[in-house]
Amino acid sequence: MSRARQILKIRAGGPNLEVAKFGMYIMFPIGFMYYFGINLDSRFAVPDFWPKKEQTHQIPFEREDIAAELEVLKAKRLAARARRLAIEAQGGSTEVTTHQDAERENPRPEILQATKVVSAEDGARKKGWLW
Repeated sequence: MSRARQILKIRAGGPNLEVAKFGMYIMFPIGFMYYFGINLDSRFAVPDFWPKKEQTHQIPFEREDIAAELEVLKAKRLAARARRLAIEAQGGSTEVTTHQDAERENPRPEILQATKVVSAEDGARKKGWLW
């Protein structure tokens, strides 16, 4: 027997290797799905994650319940309107820009440290995007 045939005979796995590879290709996904597919509720569920029916919002269906809910919503809206009118009567602003103005006057230090200011001379020296 020539040397090439001896090397091929040793290296070739034969039909048993092909059967073993085929079994691995079939059994690995099945085993994976079996392991992660059983006992999902006991392993991955969070107890009391969803609220109970008594704790959720109940939509009113009766005419009296709907009228009572409308009265509650109207009272909330009128209270918010009265609060807004009181602020405007004192000369205040009801817009949400007050926090933005305070942020502009006193910026946070971590933002200042992360910001790098380039002077005009440094910007003029650089010609391209790489050098």
